[in-house]
Amino acid sequence: MLDRSKKRPRDPNQLAYQIMLESTGQVPKFNPEQEKPVDPTKNPHAVALGRLGGLKGGVARAAALGPRKRSQIAAKAAKARWGKKP
Repeated sequence: MLDRSKKRPRDPNQLAYQIMLESTGQVPKFNPEQEKPVDPTKNPHAVALGRLGGLKGGVARAAALGPRKRSQIAAKAAKARWGKKP
């Protein structure tokens, strides 16, 4: 997933400046598909297993829930998202 802080600027002047810096080699070129560097202190196999389990988790949880419980969770999420803040 692309980190929001890594997006190119929307302002045309800032974008032109960013492109100029990239073309002169003053900053690395923008690549949205580039993956984040792996932390060298972490075990890459453990990171891969954790990600794999995380990807399966939501789907497995949704499959285990009944329609009524899913509806209650969705209603609670909508209320939290759209509810008025004091």
